[in-house]
Formats: sequence, C-alpha cells, structure tokens
Amino acid sequence: MDLEQLARYLQRDVRELAHLANRGYIPGRKVGGQWRFSRAEINQWVEKQMHAFTEEQLATLEGRPGGDEPEHIIGTLMPRECIAVPLQARTKASVLQELVATAEKSWQVYDPEAILEALKQREEMASTALESGVALPHPHRPLPNAVGETVVAYGRSLGGIPFGGPRGILTDIFFLVCAKDDRSHLRTLARLSRMLLRPTMLDELRSADTPEETFEVLVAAEREILGH
Repeated sequence: MDLEQLARYLQRDVRELAHLANRGYIPGRKVGGQWRFSRAEINQWVEKQMHAFTEEQLATLEGRPGGDEPEHIIGTLMPRECIAVPLQARTKASVLQELVATAEKSWQVYDPEAILEALKQREEMASTALESGVALPHPHRPLPNAVGETVVAYGRSLGGIPFGGPRGILTDIFFLVCAKDDRSHLRTLARLSRMLLRPTMLDELRSADTPEETFEVLVAAEREILGH
C-alpha cells in the first residue's frame, strides 16, 4: 500500500501517517522515494498498539463503509452456538482446539486444521493474552479459503489458564477471531476492544453462567457503544 491507501485502510489522516512513518513508528519502506507498506506488517503493528487505543481511535479504526449507520459486528459474527461456557480446556493447546471446534458450529469453518495451525503460529510469535485476563487468539493473516465468512467464537474457563499473559497473569476469557479479509480482521478486533473498555464488561462476562446469558451480555454491550 502507498500512503493514501494506508490512510483509507486505517481511516486516518495521510499527513499523520507520513509523520509516523518518517519517524519510524510505522513499519514500511521507501521505494523510489515513496512509502510502501505491507498489509500483514501493518495489521501486526495495529494489533500491538490497539490495547492502548482510546475509544475514539478504535471507533475510527472500525470505520463505516459508505458512511452507513454503525452495525452490530459481534452480534452478527458470533451466533449462540459459538459460545462455550464453561470452556472445558485446561491448557493453551486445548483452549485453541476447543475454540476452533466451537467456531465450527457456525458452519462457516471449512478448514479447521489450517485455522488451528495458524493460531498456534500466531501465539508462537507473541501471546494474544492481555493483562485483563482476556485473550484474542487469531491467525496472523486472514484465511479466506478456510472460512466462508468471518467468524467469532467465545469461551470462558471456570479457572484461569496459563496463556502467556503479561507477568504470568492467567487467562479465563477467550475470543477467537477468524477473518475472511484484512478489513474485517481489524474491524472485529477494534469492536471487541471497544466493548472491553466498558468498566463492567469483564464482571458481566464472568457472571454469565450460560451461552445464552453470555450472548445477551455481548449484544447489550455492543448496543450500548453504538448508542442503540
């Protein structure tokens, strides 16, 4: 991508991005005196920065194609069948396996083995676990041949699991994101991050004892941030 394409992709100002690139804050390289950016490298950079984004920055990253009204992303991409509460897994490897199996219930997963391998490779690069006890496992790159449409699966274990969190913090809440394309990948991660900014979000999720209760918590949280 060139600078203008990057600005459209990230929904940010060209001059701001040029300034960041010139100072070495954005991964890119100059070809013939012009900036060029790898989509995969940009996605990885955004993922690393996203935990520190403000509500406004996350909303901007989501964007709204064609200026449409804000849409429900999580409530649409994660059917009740893709919620595992409680999650039975007790190790990092078994968490990933169970999440993929849960995502298969959407009927959008065509190649679960490819997804599982991509998740393992992504976690080897760096854990997706956060200080909050939440992890957002996802493939490093979208897998358009492995899914029909972007799918999100959720699981919560009754006890914390070692998942590579900062300072050894255990993880009990997991959102699997398997996107069909780059834009859906970023928009879904941004929407989840916005929802997790709500002060009561994690308490509400940890208090939800069934998939049905969990789904209602997630739908209500998304409705709230959209102002519905």
